[in-house]
Amino acid sequence: MLEMTIHDKACRGCRLCLDVCPTDCFVFDEETEKAVVSAVDNCIACLSCAFICPAGAITHKNHHVVANFYRNISFSRRMEKFL
Repeated sequence: MLEMTIHDKACRGCRLCLDVCPTDCFVFDEETEKAVVSAVDNCIACLSCAFICPAGAITHKNHHVVANFYRNISFSRRMEKFL
């Protein structure tokens, strides 16, 4: 089963994950001013949230990797200086 975690101490509350998620897996907790996973069952594991998170606060486990669909986050981070 897919697991998605937002590491509370790393989350900056920027809401980018809420904006990019195509299946509305997140909500924003106004009290803590942080994103919260609210519907992990909706997740299609596109990894867009983990890719866009400036703090690297979002991790996924037990997702099925499909070649050419997932972003290679470590490669993208190494290449961003050229973009």
